[in-house]
Amino acid sequence: MKKDILQALQTVSPIQLEEHMLERPANSKLGDFALPCFPFAKVLRKSPALIAEEIAASINHPLIRKAEAVNGYVNLFMNREVIANSLLQSILQQSMAFGSSNEGNGGVVTIDLSSPNIAKPFSMGHLRSTVIGNSIALLLEKNGFKPVKINYIGDWGTQFGKLLTAYRKWGNEEDVRQAPIETLLKLYIRFHEEAEADPSLNAEGRAAFKALEDGDSDALALWNWFKTESLKEFQRIYELLGVTFDSYNGEAYYNDKMDPVVEELEEKGLLVESDGAMVVELGEGMPPSLIKKSDGATLYATRDLAAAIDRKKTYDFVKSLYVVGNEQSLHFTQLKQVLGKMGYDWANDIQHVPFGLILQGGKKMSTRKGKIVLLEKVLQEAIELAQKNIKEKNPTLANQAEVAEAVGVGAILFSDLKQHRKHDIEFNLEAMLQVEGETGPYVQYANARAHSILRKAGGLNSFDVNEVNDHEWETIKLLEQFPQVVKRASDDLDPSIIAKYAIDLAQAFNSFYGNVQVLADPANLPYRTALIKSFTIVLTESLRLLGMKAPEEM
Repeated sequence: MKKDILQALQTVSPIQLEEHMLERPANSKLGDFALPCFPFAKVLRKSPALIAEEIAASINHPLIRKAEAVNGYVNLFMNREVIANSLLQSILQQSMAFGSSNEGNGGVVTIDLSSPNIAKPFSMGHLRSTVIGNSIALLLEKNGFKPVKINYIGDWGTQFGKLLTAYRKWGNEEDVRQAPIETLLKLYIRFHEEAEADPSLNAEGRAAFKALEDGDSDALALWNWFKTESLKEFQRIYELLGVTFDSYNGEAYYNDKMDPVVEELEEKGLLVESDGAMVVELGEGMPPSLIKKSDGATLYATRDLAAAIDRKKTYDFVKSLYVVGNEQSLHFTQLKQVLGKMGYDWANDIQHVPFGLILQGGKKMSTRKGKIVLLEKVLQEAIELAQKNIKEKNPTLANQAEVAEAVGVGAILFSDLKQHRKHDIEFNLEAMLQVEGETGPYVQYANARAHSILRKAGGLNSFDVNEVNDHEWETIKLLEQFPQVVKRASDDLDPSIIAKYAIDLAQAFNSFYGNVQVLADPANLPYRTALIKSFTIVLTESLRLLGMKAPEEM
């Protein structure tokens, strides 16, 4: 609609107009759009008020009902009925495809997300990377890109030598099968406790990891088993979150790909010795990128260089995203600069997508009295609280367990994604599950309420829009904006744009619901049923883009 209005204005404007010049007034009484004429005064040598009057008097367009010149602004009032009729027909016809575009033209975007460490618990610390990355993938797909989600799991390093040693000394196969992560974590903790009294254990751990690096069959078999059992456990959490991956190539996958990278750096004259270590100098104001330690061991940067090169060869991405915490910003700046020095022009297509911390009581939520906060337990607690709320408010609901899961998990997702990803977020489970306020359950409940009306209305029929009242118009205006909102969220890699839009849309619908007796007015029922159905389509799709479900009953 905004582009159509801009084109209409351009035919009568003495100045070249741009989209950003057209505003949406905060007060709807001042129109649906406004064109401030102050920027044109100097060029045209006229007062803004006179320019506004001339433009307003010249406008003649089927989408514009009225144009008023007020204090240097051209206030535009849309032809509500024409717009509503066209928009609702379009949404009903396209259904969930409404708001999609082929802008990405099938270009591959790799997304590095989640990345937990095997043999360690999946903590709340991994939630943000997982859900932000998943939502970004859905947004990019909606805009015509082909996202490839990579779970770069932490499955290598000296800790595995310690774990192998601990298992051989104190482990039990049945315990690992029964509770893999819990058992392996206990063994890992015990190793460190015992090593304080007997430092020789550390040497055993290093030797065990050396054997693993050298391909010892027994060590590899144990390591593979630990990995398999851990991933089974993680899979339960991913299923709850509704997240899938295209690749689980973790750190170990790049073991044989790092030496060629080091050789390439040497050949290109980029490696420099510094205190026995090998580094790539990055110029003034930037610390060097450490490639090899003084003992010859490769580092995090070496592995990420190998991974970046391998992903380009494998997927030929148009963009490569890393959904990793704010604290890794320097690392990814160095990564891009090293790749650039190596002559890879696609280094500019790499982008760090940073995010803030989860806080509880203003403090980092990584430990609670020294214990890791387990994501699965938080999810289960949210589901149980949602189930309790449902039993109190709607005890006859048929599929209570399914709805409780959608609401409980959705509450956690929405609470995270409604904040801009760079911000730290405060974790408060009870506040997240409130049905009032800017919460997931509030938005989901608006959808369920709309479906309740649709069931009573008895289905869709052909409709004519004769008159659009203010409450209906607020919802229609927001529905019309959905494609632009999706594009902006995708361009900015910012799911919070969708979450905030979903809140605004739910609030507009609730105002409509509270002020319009839909079922009591048979003459307008077909049109209003179409409006409500369109609302459920767009709201359900908004929630899907956040990785959430939209129950039709709550």
